[in-house]
Amino acid sequence: MTIRVAVVGAAGRMGSTVCQAVEDAEGLELVARLDVGDALDAEHLGGAQVAVDFTVPDVTEANVHALIDAGLDVVVGTTGWTSESYDRIREHLERPEASGRSVLIAPNFALSAVLAMGFAAKAARYFESAEVIELHHPGKVDAPSGTAVATATAMAAAREQAGLGPSPDATEQDPHGARGAVIEGIHVHAVRLRGLTAHEEIVLGNPGEQLTIRTDSFDRASFMPGVVLAVREVGSRQGLTIGLEALLDL
Repeated sequence: MTIRVAVVGAAGRMGSTVCQAVEDAEGLELVARLDVGDALDAEHLGGAQVAVDFTVPDVTEANVHALIDAGLDVVVGTTGWTSESYDRIREHLERPEASGRSVLIAPNFALSAVLAMGFAAKAARYFESAEVIELHHPGKVDAPSGTAVATATAMAAAREQAGLGPSPDATEQDPHGARGAVIEGIHVHAVRLRGLTAHEEIVLGNPGEQLTIRTDSFDRASFMPGVVLAVREVGSRQGLTIGLEALLDL
């Protein structure tokens, strides 16, 4: 059975790559390419069953609400989500008029990144120190990346469950913010550099040892197997799913 797909943000770097991946995938049909200024309604969605949103953080939540109202399941790769915005999507999906609809929001669709996040969460409980460095191209509009936020949040939860306190840090003065952002007690550092695509390094330390977990996406093609998997599977779920790992039996 063919799944009809609309791509929102189709003119962007990721959106155009998603369009090509959908056209190349067996069992998927690209029926709509939508971008800034296009209404997310039946007239423009071309009979799509699933929409893929790769837009910008300022509009992605509104897009998802509109797509749910239009009767579509939604796969989201746009970052910038918060616990509050997740809750608003959950509440929308619980309304009678949204019955049967599903949304999958993933901070990263690259399989190496999903695995790195899982490994980091497992390792975090065994190390005194843990920090995250995310590195992206300078065209990325948000920092830190959604992947880094998800990684730090999962690591912090594992550390709390293990009874670990904050990482040791004697810093008393940091007028320029050199220690980076702090997400759930984990320091996160963002690099924006020409020539990069999407990269993350998790560093963990104990006395006399260090573990480094690194994932590198050199091309946006690395995200496409995960996106295609999500498009195929989102309709079999109900409600909100966060993270591609839910589809990977990890």
